[in-house]
Formats: sequence, structure tokens, C-alpha cells
Amino acid sequence: MAVTHWLQLALTEGIGPILTSRLVSAAGSAQAACVADRRLLRDIEGIGPAKSQQIYDALRRAADSVDAELARAEAANVSIICLEDETYPPMLKSISDAPPVLYIRGNLEPRDLNGLAVVGSRRCSHYGREQAERFGALLAQAGFTVISGGARGVDSSAHRGALSLGSGRTIAVLGSGVDVAYPPENAALFDQIAGRGAVVSEFPLSSPPLRENFPRRNRIISGLSRGVLVVEADIASGALITARLACDSHNRPVFAIPGRIDNAMSAGPHALIRDGAVLVTGMEEIIENLGPLPHEISAGPTEVPQDSEPPLLPIPLDERQRKIVETIDSEPTALDTIIARTELPAERVMQDLTMLTLRGVVKRVDGQNYVCTARFREQSAE
Repeated sequence: MAVTHWLQLALTEGIGPILTSRLVSAAGSAQAACVADRRLLRDIEGIGPAKSQQIYDALRRAADSVDAELARAEAANVSIICLEDETYPPMLKSISDAPPVLYIRGNLEPRDLNGLAVVGSRRCSHYGREQAERFGALLAQAGFTVISGGARGVDSSAHRGALSLGSGRTIAVLGSGVDVAYPPENAALFDQIAGRGAVVSEFPLSSPPLRENFPRRNRIISGLSRGVLVVEADIASGALITARLACDSHNRPVFAIPGRIDNAMSAGPHALIRDGAVLVTGMEEIIENLGPLPHEISAGPTEVPQDSEPPLLPIPLDERQRKIVETIDSEPTALDTIIARTELPAERVMQDLTMLTLRGVVKRVDGQNYVCTARFREQSAE
């Protein structure tokens, strides 16, 4: 299995995701990289003659640990996926330092492609917790998977907000092994998340929550997400690291919720807004400033012209979505009218309208009114 070779590389001391990528590229495959000789290792940038013997020995030691790690994962009901697996998240795969393997408690699903990160301070105010939970619920209601870091404060509140809806999904990315609850009081929350989404980490089982793990964890939160929403954070917060990664390295939009000017936890969001982040007061600003829902990513983020209409995804509409589209007139149709005509629950209609908007099938105009896009009308006429 390909995962065994990628796991061996991930367990090798002295090489991270970037060196692993260079080694696999030079060797031709993960399997060949695992038995690379010193000559090949010497020619790899970042290893060279000085570290070639050290990495050569480390690769062999890691090979002896793979079977035991796989057995421990199976016993803990944890799955391990690698970059070659179809289930590996395509948004995450597109970043330059994607983790070679992911440990997963729970399950990743295709709909997690429509994920949005909600991050902020561990020491947030009551307002911060309130807004994180509010937006966690609003995002889940609109069909997004809420992604965060499982920490105290904003992260935990965002996860709980998503879980407050029966259909809500959320992913927690940890700075420890997925079998290590940190903070300890979130053990029950992580169990809930695993049952309704996934608890994810790149770190081996039993890895402690070391300080240096969390900046690495932050890039995964950003990499999994279509955008990052910052709730409350001071200037030195790790949430701002996630936001900067999203903007500067991953080409993802950054959103920020404004706060009280006399609250130190507002300094981070306010600095982001000053630097061009989207000021958010409701779901409208988030949906309007996201690009089209990605459906196929090979290498690097997809650039979408801001003035273009989102391309239609090659995904057929299900029965409920088609029923919704058929209730929309040639003129803008009010949300209440669509709900009344379909006789569907309001929550379901709102979720589907969000997905249809992201797919480029409908667009919202004049508040809560919807029309079918010209592209969709042309496609339907063919």
C-alpha cells in the first residue's frame, strides 16, 4: 500500500513535508524514496553531503516503526491517508508543504471541500465566544464544514456552533496526535467532532502538544479551507499566522469580525481589516467574497477573476435542488416565496441555495432574492 511508504517518510526524523516532496520527486516515487541511497540524498537541496548519512539512517529506523504505527492506528479506530489517496483533501494537497500523511478520527467527506476556517484567541471575551458559536452555526446552516484548531476559546465555540445543527459538520486540526486530547477538557468535544466530522493531525499517535507543533497545525487549517474567518485575536495570536498563510501563501480570502476598540483581542481583526481583509457582520459578506466552489485542483490555488461569474461545476442537481431551481422565476424570487413553493424546511432551502450560488447556478440579488444565472439558463436550454 502506498500509505506505508508515505508513513515511513513522515516518521523519518530530519525531513519535513518540503524535503519529503523533494526526495520523492528525485527518487520517482515514495516507495523508491524510502530506499534512497546516500548518493541520491546528497544531491537533494536541504540534505546535501552533511545530512545524507543522517537521513539515510533515519529512513531505515522509520521503516521499523511503520507496522507498529499502523497497528496502533487500527486499534484506536484511526485511519491514515497519504498524498496518493483519492480521499486526501484536494485543497490541502494544493499547498506547497502539504503533509505527507493525515491521521483521521472520524471521516472526511467530499462536501468538506466547502470548508471555512473559524479561528481566534484562546483568551477570547464573551463576545468572541458568542460570535464564534454564532458563525459556526450560520456556516453549518449554509452547508459549510467549519474548520478550526480544537483549542480553548474561539476554536471550541466555533466547533460547538457547527455541532448545534443536526446536519452540521466540523473538522478539528490538532497540534498533537489525534489520540491526545488537548486541551484535556475538550476530550468529549473531540469525540463529538469525530462522530459528526473529523479530528485530524499530521503528527504520529501519542505526539504531545508541543509549542512548535501549532504553527505547523495552522497551515493545515488554512490549507483545508476556502477562506479564513478571524473572530478575536491579539497581534501575536496564532490565528493571525493562519490568516497570513491563507492570504500570502494559499491565495485564500481572509475575513474578520470587528470588535470593541478598547479590547486587546480586537487588535488582530482590526489590523487584518486595515490590510484588506473583508469586514464581516453576517453570512452575506462571506458568500459574496468567496470564489466558486472548487471541484478539481491539480497544483496551486485556482485564480478566479473577480468580475467573472462562477463557472458551473460538472455536478448534476439532485431532486431537491432541481425543485428549488424550478420555483425561481425569470424575475428575482424572494426566499420566502421559494420556501413556500417547495414546501421544504427553511434550513434545507437556505443550505441548497448557498450551494447553488457557489456552483454558479443561481445568484442572490437585492437582499434575499434569487435568480438563475445566464449560464445555467443557457445550459438548461441545450
